Amino acid sequence: MVEIIAVFMIIGLMVIGILISPLIIKQRRNRVKRRSFPPLWNAIIENHLPIYLQLSPDERRRLQGHIQVFLAEKQFIGCGGLQVTAEMKVTIAAVACLLLLNERGKYFPKLRSILIYPGTYFVNQTVATGNYVVEERREARLGESWTQDQVILSWLQVKQDTDNWKDGHNVVLHEFAHQLDQEDRTANGVPILQHNSDYVIWAQVMTAEYQQLCHDIQKKAKTVMDGYGTTNPAEFFAVATETFYEKPRQLQRQHPVLYEQLQRYYQLDPVQWT
Repeated sequence: MVEIIAVFMIIGLMVIGILISPLIIKQRRNRVKRRSFPPLWNAIIENHLPIYLQLSPDERRRLQGHIQVFLAEKQFIGCGGLQVTAEMKVTIAAVACLLLLNERGKYFPKLRSILIYPGTYFVNQTVATGNYVVEERREARLGESWTQDQVILSWLQVKQDTDNWKDGHNVVLHEFAHQLDQEDRTANGVPILQHNSDYVIWAQVMTAEYQQLCHDIQKKAKTVMDGYGTTNPAEFFAVATETFYEKPRQLQRQHPVLYEQLQRYYQLDPVQWT
């Protein structure tokens, strides 16, 4: 009898732990957000995030809080001899946290580490070429997002993208959009949405816009979104996200339905920042 009671007590404590855990995490994050934001970090963001001063005071405050949580929970690892600096960490965190600005994310829960290379890095890629032939290729990359626990970035590309905001290319926005897409451990261009009913509309809009981009690229028409978005639906979502943040007016004008869908998902309107 005592053993049975003990078992139920253990199960009860486990259930309580499961229920309390999210609350504890939220409380811890709120404490981090209340910390004074370092002046050095603020200066870094002003220098490397062109739209930062265009945000409202409340948006800047929220972004600062997200950055503090992000930096407290994620580790940065230098690769290829790179020494990670505060400039690198704060810049990457600031751009990534734009995706979370209006509380629509959970701080990329699957992500643990951000690996940073000085510039372009190379990976060995095994590719099936048909007829049971497998070929190993060496590919140059600027960034990638893993479904498990890592994002890999080229610091040279990060700097180039922040220096050329509004060109529609941003490796941090791109790879962290993949992280949002991969929260359910699949990369299919469908992130976790707020309501079950949202998935039908998302599928309709994204499918139509993806097919339109494929058609325009095939016809060599000028597009506001990069042609890399035609690779697959996952890349389309990432490219659309880059465009949404960097070229909001053009995207809204040329693809109003897509813009509205992304506006609903990210719960913000970047047009107001321009």
